[in-house]
Amino acid sequence: MTRSRLLDPMAWGLRTRLVVAFALLCVVTAVAVAVGTIVVARSVVLQKAQDTAVLALTSRIQAMYPLPSATPDQSQLNELADGLSSREDNGVVLYKGLSAGGLEPASIPQELRRAVRNGRVVWQRVVRGGVPAVFIGTQLLITGPDRVSRASGVEVYSVRGLMSEKDSIDQINFSAWRNGGIALALAVLLAFLAARGVLRPVYELDDAAHRLGEGDLRARIEVRGSDELARVAGTFNNTAGELERLVGELRRLEADARRFVADVSHELRTPLAAMVMVTDLLDAEAPHLPEQAGQAAALVSREAHNLDRLVNDLMEISRFDSGAATLAYDHIDVATAVHATLRARGWTDLVDTELPPGTMAQLDPRRFDVIIANLVGNALRHGAPPVSVLLRADPEWLVVEVRDHGPGLAPEVLSHVFDRFFKADAARARSEGSGLGLAIARENARLHQNGDLSAGNHPDGGALFVLRLPRGETGDEE
Repeated sequence: MTRSRLLDPMAWGLRTRLVVAFALLCVVTAVAVAVGTIVVARSVVLQKAQDTAVLALTSRIQAMYPLPSATPDQSQLNELADGLSSREDNGVVLYKGLSAGGLEPASIPQELRRAVRNGRVVWQRVVRGGVPAVFIGTQLLITGPDRVSRASGVEVYSVRGLMSEKDSIDQINFSAWRNGGIALALAVLLAFLAARGVLRPVYELDDAAHRLGEGDLRARIEVRGSDELARVAGTFNNTAGELERLVGELRRLEADARRFVADVSHELRTPLAAMVMVTDLLDAEAPHLPEQAGQAAALVSREAHNLDRLVNDLMEISRFDSGAATLAYDHIDVATAVHATLRARGWTDLVDTELPPGTMAQLDPRRFDVIIANLVGNALRHGAPPVSVLLRADPEWLVVEVRDHGPGLAPEVLSHVFDRFFKADAARARSEGSGLGLAIARENARLHQNGDLSAGNHPDGGALFVLRLPRGETGDEE
């Protein structure tokens, strides 16, 4: 399959398209669910951790009120830092250039410090060394004699690592994608099962249509259920049944017609034989008869012989149609057989031949004679001289070409030249032929295994008929 066909979904099989559609639907759904779950879970986990850290720091700060001094020194800052520290948090206390605690002031985000100096409790999530963390900052308040709270200038910062929360989120991510993968595998399996169930009637329909096309008119489909495919199967069965009935009727009519032709031809043989004998006697007496009587006798004789040939041709055709035609093989010299055919019909002086002697073949001599006689007779009647017969052979095949120098075969004639009763000139006299000669010649050629007869026009003008026959096992030249 080419790249363009691989990229074209319409070039895929129906099963493939169904599985891909199921898989894509599952992938989209799984990704949407997984992403939504991850986003929500991440937000909830981090928000909870953040709220817990803020609440813990706020509780520790409240426990330290009231402040011992509005202007603490380093030792007081150290005491504040010790009171605010915990196992989970690492913090620092800042006041006018002084600091106390385990956290480096330089690591505190500047945006956070500016917000804290404005008197707010703020927090910010950051990544420190590849580990997520949350910074929390606030400014301690003092209450003056006037009981009004104001900023003391003491800034408290705390940082809590979120590694455990990150591990929890990673576990949620893994679970979400794992479940998505399991769902995808189940979707593909279900797609295969669904495609099998849906496509089974389609495959049965394809198989039945194939058998019907090959001539099995009894091909039917089992109808299951009442869905659309069941209705299609029922329609196919009805169509196949009607087709079987019509074809059976046509075959019966064709068999009756063939039997009628064979019976009529057989029944005509005996009276025709008597008529031909009588017309032969009339031909012998024609010179002694009055002029008009002699012409009438000659006409009757000619038409009786034409009718005899027509009956013989019809009987030959009926044998082909019934499958009764057989071959009587003999080892013959092809050139000698062609010369004998021409000589028996008085055509030797009318036909140019190129027949290499010693070309042996295993053929049916009588049928080969019929083929050559029909081809040469057709060329003499409907072509123009000179008529030529050319023989060529190789170790397996022999080819006989019969050519005339007439106008050739018109394009509309070429496709019908071997049809029964076909005449290129519908106006020509009935006595010039029955239109069965070339059909019989081709049937005789095809009766030989893989033999054939074709028609065309020679490049230099004139009609050209090419006979191709197998030489047989004893076809070596002698």
